[in-house]
Amino acid sequence: MAANESNKIAVVDAKEGKRTALIDVDKIPHPGRGANFNHPKFGPVWATGHLGSEKIALIGTDPKKNRQHAWKVVQMLDGQGGGNLFIKTHPKSANLYVDTPLNPDSKIARSVAVFNIKDLSAKPKILPIADWAGIPEGQGRIVQPEYNKAGDEVWFAVWSAKDQTSALVVVDDKTLKPKAVIKDPKLITPTGHFNIYNTQHDVY
Repeated sequence: MAANESNKIAVVDAKEGKRTALIDVDKIPHPGRGANFNHPKFGPVWATGHLGSEKIALIGTDPKKNRQHAWKVVQMLDGQGGGNLFIKTHPKSANLYVDTPLNPDSKIARSVAVFNIKDLSAKPKILPIADWAGIPEGQGRIVQPEYNKAGDEVWFAVWSAKDQTSALVVVDDKTLKPKAVIKDPKLITPTGHFNIYNTQHDVY
């Protein structure tokens, strides 16, 4: 859980109901559910972005087999900028998606950054999701990457004002190319969208 403008992440033991650790991160962490994956060097980690900076914090989560890294920031990645709400990966994917819908730069807010988990030293690829949806410049903020059950495609909401065109964009996780664009007058400012299976089984 985030500790708001104290710039810390609190780790709580869900069984004991006690605080396990308090971790210094960057400006205004916004974890949501965050993202869990195996870091090639540090083992199991959990990742969170920030509202107030471009940083993505990777925190060790395995006190049994990787005690020296547990509850510590093992690596900071540089995303596109502040304004992150959601960060997501999948056990069957090598990609880590980071949105920035609250960034004041429209070009950044209309795109997402994709990191290669197998090579986190590489710069992220930037996907122009709103452009793929055909949403005019100055409209549409891309929010919440959400995997399908198979983990081979990712859905994004193009979040526009209520009197503007919004959309859902489906991206192929392997090629990072658009598979489908869904538009409908009933899609009014879409934001949160969840795969039911993944949500029920904590696949994130």
